[in-house]
Amino acid sequence: MLQQSPLYAYLPVQDVPRARRFYEQTLGLKAKEERAGGVVYEFAGGTACFLYPTPNAGTNRASQAFWEVKDIEREVAELKARGVRFEDYDMGGEKSPSGVVTAGDAKAAWFKDTEGNILAIIQPL
Repeated sequence: MLQQSPLYAYLPVQDVPRARRFYEQTLGLKAKEERAGGVVYEFAGGTACFLYPTPNAGTNRASQAFWEVKDIEREVAELKARGVRFEDYDMGGEKSPSGVVTAGDAKAAWFKDTEGNILAIIQPL
């Protein structure tokens, strides 16, 4: 049953206005609505994420969400031009000059938002 239902990401934030500036000005996202002190962003395929206020933001050390893209090198270059700083994780794969790692059947790059959430960009091979 659950597999027939949409899945949405919750991203914890300590400072909603600061996080919104990052997601809207740096990443270029457009908010759909404000809800319960947080904000909802919609994406392709009817997916969405909800930034919600909590003092526990930034405590997770694993990736919390990812975007599946067709051209990761282009996306990374565009985000770097907007001021996004990508993380340097050793995933045991081949790394391109841009910092994109090829491991297994995907290319990946990671960055953190202003709240310490780890986000990824993935390109299946």
